[in-house]
Amino acid sequence: MDANIEQKIKLLEEKYAQMGQDLNGYLDGLLLSNYLTYWDYTQVDTLLTLQNPKTDFPDEVIFIMYHQITELYFKLSLHEFNQIANNGPDILPNGQLLGWKEKIDTGFFAERIVRINRYFEALTKSFEIMINGMEKEQFLRYRMALLPASGFQSAQYRMIEICSTDFINLVDKDVRANYAGKNSTIEEMFQDIYWNKGATELATGKKTLTLKQFEKKYSAKFIALANEYKSKNLWAKYKALPEAEQKNQNLINALKQLDVNVNINWPLVHYKSAVRYLQANTEDIAATGGTNWQKYLPPRFQKRVFYPQLWTKEELEDWGKGWVETNVFQQK
Repeated sequence: MDANIEQKIKLLEEKYAQMGQDLNGYLDGLLLSNYLTYWDYTQVDTLLTLQNPKTDFPDEVIFIMYHQITELYFKLSLHEFNQIANNGPDILPNGQLLGWKEKIDTGFFAERIVRINRYFEALTKSFEIMINGMEKEQFLRYRMALLPASGFQSAQYRMIEICSTDFINLVDKDVRANYAGKNSTIEEMFQDIYWNKGATELATGKKTLTLKQFEKKYSAKFIALANEYKSKNLWAKYKALPEAEQKNQNLINALKQLDVNVNINWPLVHYKSAVRYLQANTEDIAATGGTNWQKYLPPRFQKRVFYPQLWTKEELEDWGKGWVETNVFQQK
């Protein structure tokens, strides 16, 4: 028998012995198993049945599928956040996963943030599918069949925000100072979460049904996640590093790029799309679900920044301004 095969069998015996298992039974199972196929592994047949339009307008399928793609990228991002939050995996040279390290490696930390940036950059670049890939007339018709559902209700996006920063940075900027320097609870701060302003009725300022549905389904989950991530969100993990490692420029650059990707680029491609579909001459059309996109999407209004300590005063004052001038109003 080949020496490499013998060595692998020995390693397998040791692996299953640690769990009180007999390798022979697992080998029998391997002999009986069918060969794996791509379509079974990816569940592609099921995946392709998950598009269920509410109207007969052809472009609604585009709208559904792109939002589903977005949620898959968000899930990839949360997978990376989880790895960072729970430290890096301890892997032997032979590839065996032993568990989790007590101390996160700076290189591992930076690389996972780079991955998240890559996911968001792919989404931002592909958003032309939403901006220019649908007929405006179709969109303005079929959107009325989607009420009160809205992309505002993406829970995974909110989870990404919660995992990225100290929770106070997600509080509405107009009342954030009320919590600064105080030992406020997540529950208290959650009452003033910034996104509430994005789902208020344009005419009355009251909560939309979109927001009421969202709060009912996810508020408890968001609060629990925020409490869990108090000590292991990205900023907390960064500040827990030795002072010398906090000066790692690759890590700093990755964190700043994440700030830009999530808090500037992603909201503003939505803003660009809203201008294309929802702005009619001097009058604005309410977004799906009645969300207040005009005041909610532009970063210059929200001033939501994950890592304000990493930016200069001038950069914070001009937060998102250059993007709007170049990409929305075509100013150079």
